[in-house]
Amino acid sequence: MPDLSSWPKGMRLIVRKKRPHPGTQLRFTDIDGSRLTCFATNTQGGQLADLELHHRRRARCEDRIRNARDTGLRNLLLHQTAQNQIWLEIISLALDLLAWMPMLALTSQTRSWEPKKLRLCLFSAAARLVTTGRRRRWLRFTARWPWTDIITRAIDQLQSLPNPG
Repeated sequence: MPDLSSWPKGMRLIVRKKRPHPGTQLRFTDIDGSRLTCFATNTQGGQLADLELHHRRRARCEDRIRNARDTGLRNLLLHQTAQNQIWLEIISLALDLLAWMPMLALTSQTRSWEPKKLRLCLFSAAARLVTTGRRRRWLRFTARWPWTDIITRAIDQLQSLPNPG
């Protein structure tokens, strides 16, 4: 049991024991196949489940920050402030698209893909833009790309959404 006497008044340490998800690599700190997670809080009152939910939502916020760094926030590439402001707006737009696209177009496990995996699997797919004799345009993906079916289902899902205008 940790000594909390030197901690500020009102601080609590909440420890949760849970089984890792199937397929999760165990850590050397896991005890008897169970994982201990803990967090410190000074929130007054409230049920334990509510405090844990608040903490997990905070972790989701930190995931978004990590995704922003992977999307281009890690480096400000340009020299002038105005140019970097434009760069930050582009990153913000990309993050909005990365947040909305899984909810609107992707299914099952693909919703949890990080930006790096999305870039590898979906955004770097080779395709050919074909114009027919009637001026229709088709985007043709190669059948050998392992994620072609995911891309086509996502495009079909987006096209089936109602027009916002």
